Amino acid sequence: QVQLVESGGGAVQPGGSLRLSCVASGSGFNYLAFGWFRQAPGKEREGVSCIGRSTGNTFYPDSTKGRFTISRNNDRKTVYLQMDNLKPEDTGVYYCAARSRTILTTPASCDAGVYSSWGQGTPVTVSA
Repeated sequence: QVQLVESGGGAVQPGGSLRLSCVASGSGFNYLAFGWFRQAPGKEREGVSCIGRSTGNTFYPDSTKGRFTISRNNDRKTVYLQMDNLKPEDTGVYYCAARSRTILTTPASCDAGVYSSWGQGTPVTVSA
């Protein structure tokens, strides 16, 4: 099972930007799909950006579309989440997750139930 380690969280003012990184250990990175999820206090975990095995295969919910960008670097075994124009409602703990058993054409999914490996999370706080 792949191990995931997130970094890059922190505190930022509304309108600011952050870039999160997720480094994966183990083999088979190229065969994995990934997702970024967040969980705010008292709320359920929600997917914010997800990517399939190819870089152009992405999914964003309406809440983050146009503000967040997910990308992957297979050589570095790293998945990134660029977050721009951050809002207070983006506050939460951000988790990286990996999904196996996909093919190149499997659409990116932000359904948490299809992900089998999770990182420990990195906190993001957006406030004035």
